[in-house]
Amino acid sequence: MSQTEADIVIIGAGAAGLMAAVFAGRAAQEAGRPLRIIAVDGAKKLGAKILVAGGGRCNVTHYKVDADQYAGSSTNAIKKVLRRFDAAQTKAFFADLGVELKREDTGKLFPVTDKAQTVLDALLGAVRDAGAELWHPWRVASLGRDGSGRFVITRQHTDDKGRYVDNADPDTIVAERVILATGGKALPRTGSDGAGYAFAKAMGHTVTDRVFPSLVPILLGDEASHLTELSGIASVATLEVRSGTGKKLKEFTNSTLLTHFGLSGPGALDISRWFFDARHHDPSAALVINWLPGESFESADKLLLGLGKRSVHRWLKEERGFPDRLARMLCDKAGIDGNAPASALTRDQRRDLVRVLTDMPLPVTGDRGFTYAEVTAGGVPLDEIDLKTMESRTQPGLYVIGEICDVDGRIGGFNFQWAWASGFVAGSAAGK
Repeated sequence: MSQTEADIVIIGAGAAGLMAAVFAGRAAQEAGRPLRIIAVDGAKKLGAKILVAGGGRCNVTHYKVDADQYAGSSTNAIKKVLRRFDAAQTKAFFADLGVELKREDTGKLFPVTDKAQTVLDALLGAVRDAGAELWHPWRVASLGRDGSGRFVITRQHTDDKGRYVDNADPDTIVAERVILATGGKALPRTGSDGAGYAFAKAMGHTVTDRVFPSLVPILLGDEASHLTELSGIASVATLEVRSGTGKKLKEFTNSTLLTHFGLSGPGALDISRWFFDARHHDPSAALVINWLPGESFESADKLLLGLGKRSVHRWLKEERGFPDRLARMLCDKAGIDGNAPASALTRDQRRDLVRVLTDMPLPVTGDRGFTYAEVTAGGVPLDEIDLKTMESRTQPGLYVIGEICDVDGRIGGFNFQWAWASGFVAGSAAGK
């Protein structure tokens, strides 16, 4: 078995791992003390998650990032890392690499080229300029320490399908420091197989009791055929999670896409993490949709009373911007003639319609799993990590970053920002 030595090994060359490689190399160069830094990854082609993000455009970050947009570990802990490398610094970093970012109406920042490949190429170039090596496909089988306390990283010789893989790189790397950037379990086709959790546990870390899909499409039951039959229609709506006692736990207002299986789109993805976590602890937790964001039962009732001879269907289409088929479905669901004058509605009919418009229960049966999830909820708790450096509190020389941490953000570039920030902190510290 052949072996090589390195100063720093980064396990995982996704967004966080590449960022760590860049700043570890830069820190070593600035200190005038060149280090051998090797980033290993099991993928034949690096950056799969970067390339598929944002519909192939890569939503690099959000113009306004704050810790309140994240879940998992405490808001204060997440904030300590994010403020070390904020959205403005991310924008400046990529600009320095020749990648200009543009802000869209949603607040998301994309490369002006609208091509994720631009972002990946810039990162790979920055890694090379920083003097770090990229070894792939080089899938890690185990992580441990030798008798002198150095880390030993052993290579696995098979791919995801069990086929033998070989290359010229050594089978084992011995290193002084290791940065764990393996990602979670979301989008397994990009190489996220959850192996990093076993490595973390082997090093004495814990992983949250639950590791589950976040930013994941929602499945609805057969009784939601009135919604699934409108597959392809999107509308801005408010999705709300309620406890079994009716207490509001969380809500998001954004575009919600109706699909043949249930719900997708930004609104559904954002609320998914909160709903499935609530249902795990409270099986009677419910998800409801308000098709009139900002309107309560009472205010919507007043709006309908003020329509006079105008029809509800026309009002929904022309004043509220509803697609025709969605407007018709809502009227049908309430059992009213949407083309009749609103003034012809009885009090009970009007109130039934208000309930459909502002408080429609959604019969959720599950989610589409890690295969379709954009990020993983759960992971290594931040209280096991020194947030000034991202170094393990129990294993000196081990750094834990990116999605393997118990941190997951909303849709909109927040998860990439966590990757950039945690990668920057760990790389800068390890490189010194």
